[in-house]
Amino acid sequence: MQRVDTILAGGVVLTMNETLDVFPRGAVAVKGDSIVAVGPAEEIQHEYTADELILCEGQVIMPGLINTHTHVPMTLLRGLADDLRLDVWLMGYVMPTEGQFVNPEFCRLGTLLACAEMIRSGVTTFADLYYFESDVAQATADAGMRALCAQTVLKFPSPDAPSYEDGLARTRTFIQAWKDHPLIVPAVGPHAPYTCTDDILKACADLALEFDVPLHIHIAETRLEVDDARAEFGIPVVPRVEKLGLLETKMLAAHCVHVDQGEIRSLARHSVGIAHCPTSNLKLASGIAPVVEMLKQKANVGIGTDGPASNNDLDMFEEVRLAAILAKGAALDPVVVPAKQALTMATRLGAAAVHMGAITGSLEAGKRADLITLDLRTLHNTPTFQRDPDSIYSQVVYAAKSTDVQDVMVNGKWLMRDRSLLTIDESTVMEQANALAREIDAFLIAREGNVLHKLIAIGGVQRDETFEIQVKAQVESKDIVKPLFESPHIQVVKHTHYRQYDTYFIFADEHQGRIRYREDDALTADGEVENVRTRLTFTLPTKEREFDDAVMLSRSQFIAPAARPLRFYREYFRPIEEREVQKERLRWHILYKGVLFYVNVDIMQSPFAGQLFLEIKSQTWSQRDAEYKAHLVTEILSILGLSPEKRIRKEYLEFVGTNT
Repeated sequence: MQRVDTILAGGVVLTMNETLDVFPRGAVAVKGDSIVAVGPAEEIQHEYTADELILCEGQVIMPGLINTHTHVPMTLLRGLADDLRLDVWLMGYVMPTEGQFVNPEFCRLGTLLACAEMIRSGVTTFADLYYFESDVAQATADAGMRALCAQTVLKFPSPDAPSYEDGLARTRTFIQAWKDHPLIVPAVGPHAPYTCTDDILKACADLALEFDVPLHIHIAETRLEVDDARAEFGIPVVPRVEKLGLLETKMLAAHCVHVDQGEIRSLARHSVGIAHCPTSNLKLASGIAPVVEMLKQKANVGIGTDGPASNNDLDMFEEVRLAAILAKGAALDPVVVPAKQALTMATRLGAAAVHMGAITGSLEAGKRADLITLDLRTLHNTPTFQRDPDSIYSQVVYAAKSTDVQDVMVNGKWLMRDRSLLTIDESTVMEQANALAREIDAFLIAREGNVLHKLIAIGGVQRDETFEIQVKAQVESKDIVKPLFESPHIQVVKHTHYRQYDTYFIFADEHQGRIRYREDDALTADGEVENVRTRLTFTLPTKEREFDDAVMLSRSQFIAPAARPLRFYREYFRPIEEREVQKERLRWHILYKGVLFYVNVDIMQSPFAGQLFLEIKSQTWSQRDAEYKAHLVTEILSILGLSPEKRIRKEYLEFVGTNT
């Protein structure tokens, strides 16, 4: 008899191999890191003897589950900001918090917490995409799990890379350090087409090909992403990345919710792995991936939880069950994606999706010993039926739960026995995670109470270091500015014509300031729009000082480019009121006594349609300069023939009724 290390015998063996062999009373023999034999228990025990014999009566012996897409350190952000749209959730809360807290220790702790959760729910392999991926890899290896670990690359600064060049360099170093590790497969992780330029995507593809490692990326997760891609590049997401060479790599594409038949065909033809994440896609209202069509075209479709900040757990039993049920509901057909197919997606197909199909995903001689046992002797698994040979798949997918997982083995080593974790001190990890959560809570509570801090948190904020002298007056005609062109003391430098749409966000505490979202449409001489600019401006409602008859000195402003739609900022800032102002603005840049002033004639469209206002502004930087420029403004008003009683002290939004 051949001696092996371990024999698991007496349970129902689901091999999940190509022919989906099932052994009702089967056994699996393990030696070292690999499976030596799989078959009927009587035959295996006749041919092999083991140092450890585990009797599995009333249990299922099956491959460990493959979580094909997640961001494991984000266990530490679980429940941070729920019930928001993807862009508000990601850009408004997750990324700012990551910028403050994510470091190597954060990633180590979050990974250990995630590994403990996944081991308990029968996951033996996962595909990760995050920052400080070398620390994720080390914590994963310490826990004994198998993983594809992709180092994130972005076009903007991230917690571990101030530039994309730094991100690429870090990825190269990471791959070199972990290539050929027995548990860790290093990978390149361009976050998504919308967060990477063409050059970055090409460079990532080249790096993956150079080292023959996978490339892990988000693809077509939301309808907005797809619409934006068509608008900017003229082609859908998949053709764009195909053109850039990504499909030539061992690519793992997460989500693929909004892809058409042609795109699915391209993904399948290039053996791209697809990670279907049903819970995350539903929770973030991203949509339902066309899984039935993907399977019809023989794509390698696995199942993933996505990150625990958007799911909010790593329970693959829940995910597999939902994948089967959701496909039926979407297709209005109860026979699509049967339990057997769903479990295949979570095992063998999932392994193929993460490009590890040669070593894991099924119980076959020669593959790594990555397996789990499930206890079916529970209330929710009772009774069991034998008539239909596929009933065991239904039992596992529709009735079993993660709490039924008894034992977990990866690479021939036990990670859990009889529901006891062997490689992770979960109580210590939980204690440390809760302590960090208190720090994150304090950070967000402080930020939520400060409008400016919320603006700064979403990035791109610039401070206008000067103060601003400003005066307004109501006028009868835009011809009020004619004296500008006739005065020998005034030089007109530039003239522009805008159509402006302003939305003001008003907050309960007026001392917090206010936010203005402005769309500037630059118009040609014929009144056609030639350029559109959007930006945010933060100001305080109080004025620093009033000079001569309503000439105001305003505090400096904070300005940020408005890269997201108005809806995003409305949902992110959550004002108690909104006020809208629409106007056409005729602007002249003038020099008066060598000083630059901006003269605006605003033709109101809403409110006060047809009314006209004159506004004169100049930037300043000292009290003495402000006083001098205030004096010059008074002189300009005299040149224009405007008496002091025409001047007004209110801002436009103060005239506007509320629109909550």
